[in-house]
Amino acid sequence: MNDLRTSLISGFTWRSDPPVWPEHRKNYADYSAWWRDPAVLAEIGPALAALFRDAEPTVILGTESHGFLLGPLVALHLGIGFAAVRKEPERGSHDEVWLVRRTPPDYRDRHLDLAVRRSVLRPGDRVLFVDEWAATGGQALACQQLVDDAEARWLGAAVVVDALESSADRRVLNLRGLVHVRELRRR
Repeated sequence: MNDLRTSLISGFTWRSDPPVWPEHRKNYADYSAWWRDPAVLAEIGPALAALFRDAEPTVILGTESHGFLLGPLVALHLGIGFAAVRKEPERGSHDEVWLVRRTPPDYRDRHLDLAVRRSVLRPGDRVLFVDEWAATGGQALACQQLVDDAEARWLGAAVVVDALESSADRRVLNLRGLVHVRELRRR
């Protein structure tokens, strides 16, 4: 775990080149080096799973786009399935039931519709949410509502970087991170 943390911190950079959004956020996080490092890819799924070592999830839930990368890595490590949450989904057919929730404002001050197929999120599932970064917690909170709508049980949120602004939301989400944003600000 210490080698992974070191790789995560050293593979991270704050950038100031475009895009810049909104105006008050002059820098953005660049963690693209993480995905290029095979050691990070090999270790990150088990490390995120270890944050909830005794939780025994039955499915991993992740949002587009980095949740689609990290979620399957955690699911594969645990030997369970993955449920994909789409952002601003367009229905391909009318025969599939979707659960849909709108997020509170995110770090760009946007509200997004998040949706999951009802067939992949089932009553009684024990759900672990996985993503790379939590800043406002809006997507995780909307996913928590999707889990409730499915009559499943929310176990918590495992993220690479905990940048959550609200400690109350951290408790509500049961959010745990591999690295805290304070560790990245020193760079």
